Amino acid sequence: MKKHLPNALTCLNLLCGCLALTFIFSTRPLNLVTGAYLVGLAAVADFLDGLVARALRVSSPIGKDLDSLADMVSFGVVPGAILFQLLRLAPAQSAAAGYPLAWGADYLPYAAFLVTIFSALRLAKFNNDTRQTNSFIGLPTPACTLVVASLPLILAAESKRPAAFSTLIPLILNPWALLGLTVLLSGLLVAELPLFALKFKDFGWVGNRQRFLFLLLAVALMIFLHAAAVPLVVLLYVGLSVAGPRRA
Repeated sequence: MKKHLPNALTCLNLLCGCLALTFIFSTRPLNLVTGAYLVGLAAVADFLDGLVARALRVSSPIGKDLDSLADMVSFGVVPGAILFQLLRLAPAQSAAAGYPLAWGADYLPYAAFLVTIFSALRLAKFNNDTRQTNSFIGLPTPACTLVVASLPLILAAESKRPAAFSTLIPLILNPWALLGLTVLLSGLLVAELPLFALKFKDFGWVGNRQRFLFLLLAVALMIFLHAAAVPLVVLLYVGLSVAGPRRA
């Protein structure tokens, strides 16, 4: 049974991605938040399948391919769908704020699927790049997706505490800011940027300083900022990798 456990977790990742899509494309706005939570569950399952496979020493080529196929849904199609829905909401927000949109804004939401396309390129590159055995080249698709999924959660939190997040709703629902984020994330997915992986061969301080520092700072940010911390955590991850990728 143990040899099937990693693949079962991968299938859970895929199931969460499929369920997330049904909520994201629902007509009820709050279902976008439910989709975001399902993305978080998919990310946990994605982390655990590799961890369990290494711990049980049951990795296989089929498991690797299945993982990429599941990731393409949960961390490729899903972030594109979230950005698509946010970009559909953005024109009404901009009009209410008195910012007229340029001609062609009705077609702007479809640009969200640039993230989906570049996620596919990222996953294909990962499967064929021998440099990415113990680290990453380019932003991993789960990290990209968590940034996107945090946006509906931040919007939901701001609607309950407008005084605490008074500037975030106009920024998140600014169509040009969303388009800029889409282009930035798409570029980071395929960038020749060395990033450390959260793969612990042991739990000693030597050789794991970046990982421990990242985890401590990430937990602190999440405690104080909740969903709003996610983009900062990913920025921290990139920053620490750039500052010392060879020391991971």
